[in-house]
Amino acid sequence: MAKPVILTVDDEPQVLNAVNRDLRQHYKGEYRIIRASSGEEALETVRQLKQRNEMVALFLSDQRMPGMTGTQFLTEARTYFPQARKVLLTAYADTSAAIESINTIGLDYYLMKPWDPPEQHLYPVLDDLLGDWWTSVPVPFEGIRVVGTQWSSTCHNVKDFLARNRIPYQWLDLEQNEEAQTYIHTLGKAHPALPVIFLPDGETLENPDIPTLAAKVGLKTHASQPFYDLIVIGGGPAGLGAAVYGASEGLKTLLVEKEATGGQAGTSSRIENYLGFPQGLSGAELAQRATIQANRLGAEILTAQEVKSLRVEDPYKYLTLSNETEIGCKALIIATGVSVRMLNVPGIEHLTGAGVYYGAALTEAANYRGQHVVVVGGANSAGQGAMFFSRYASKVTMLVRASALALGMSQYLVDQIAATPNIEVLTRTEVVSVRGTQKLEGLVYRNHDTGQSVEVDTPAMFIFIGAMPHTEFVRGVVEMNNAGFICTGPELFKEGKYPRNWKLQRDPLLLETNVPGIFAAGDARAGSTKRVANAVGEGAVCVHLVHQYLKEV
Repeated sequence: MAKPVILTVDDEPQVLNAVNRDLRQHYKGEYRIIRASSGEEALETVRQLKQRNEMVALFLSDQRMPGMTGTQFLTEARTYFPQARKVLLTAYADTSAAIESINTIGLDYYLMKPWDPPEQHLYPVLDDLLGDWWTSVPVPFEGIRVVGTQWSSTCHNVKDFLARNRIPYQWLDLEQNEEAQTYIHTLGKAHPALPVIFLPDGETLENPDIPTLAAKVGLKTHASQPFYDLIVIGGGPAGLGAAVYGASEGLKTLLVEKEATGGQAGTSSRIENYLGFPQGLSGAELAQRATIQANRLGAEILTAQEVKSLRVEDPYKYLTLSNETEIGCKALIIATGVSVRMLNVPGIEHLTGAGVYYGAALTEAANYRGQHVVVVGGANSAGQGAMFFSRYASKVTMLVRASALALGMSQYLVDQIAATPNIEVLTRTEVVSVRGTQKLEGLVYRNHDTGQSVEVDTPAMFIFIGAMPHTEFVRGVVEMNNAGFICTGPELFKEGKYPRNWKLQRDPLLLETNVPGIFAAGDARAGSTKRVANAVGEGAVCVHLVHQYLKEV
């Protein structure tokens, strides 16, 4: 923890130097002594200290200063640091103002000039005040602070990005937290763009785009080299598996991820059927372990960078990223995974991030403690989400289009849901409308068998209704099926013929696309088994096939 601050203010240089000398002599080991020569300068310093979330233990201000008196300064300063102790330095003629300020601003003490000797007239007073301050002040959070409102898609996106990248942060809601209002006040703006991110060094970001935020919080957003042996697109289990094996086997490996390593699996609250973890583990934990492992073995990982286009100049492949840089490689693995399909219900778009969430949105669960929430979907991701939300919500209603959970969900999850009393499962049911202007207030669902529609009040709906592959950037380069999933290996043969543009005399390798040296793994690949262990395995197999390919070029 950084040393707390003692801030001294006096417009007379000789007095300011003297008081700083005495304070440093006695307190420099435990406190940081800062000086200001006017109330205005001191107030600007206070704003900067607040933005950096530093602790101010004591204000020691002269009363009679031009422009802003000591009392006026302390009145303003206490809005930022209400628990800091306040002391006035006064001449005999100013004692009446000092006494009055005890009642008006809660002045803790006033000292007469001169205070010599400090051992008798200064230190005992301040020691008592500082000792009292230590017993009452909470230790501040020293990391990133995010100030915004709960019912905001931009605020949700920032919180979700930080959480998924395992960046610690403190959330301060403007509608519920007085401290949040104080932070906004330091900006000197009535209506800054939300969310506002306060970084530990005092820099602030107003509603930043994700690449800017990623760079500011220390994530790597630019490749260190223009060319690699292997580039992996996508940081889910398949991509991380490929990065680990590629780097460990001596390939100069780069992984490019547009959001956060872990992919969709990284949002799972609990994965209980992954080999070697009998108690299960969260998707975030799996992602963190794999990311650390890939880095340790030498893989380079870019975050918050999306691949916009791919071109092939045999035998090399070149990617253009969202920051307009181009990087090349000998071999490429596409492991871009899938995203949750959008729910086609009128009026739902403007509620996304304001009560309507796609995927687990684990950062929002605690906001709905003791309330009724709805989960839409019947696959494993929906079941894991329902189990997680049941820890917070008074009731979780699952709306499932299928006739039974077991048709799309692992049995262990089906059993857990059946044994959880506050989870209600409604099969053969779908959402038909939503209600709310600034935030979700309720929805209507309909049963397919009875045709009956039911309206329920709910502040939150979490949607898990199928997957769309992230493959648009390779359209026209590699073969895909009608749903956009990438075809590989035997699936490329049609009527006994080689795929288009295939110029080699050999058959495509098992996970190779119609372009030699470009492979696909994980959920984005046609025919893949949608399981974490399978995705990791495909990533590892791809690296083995990459070695085979590299022997040819």
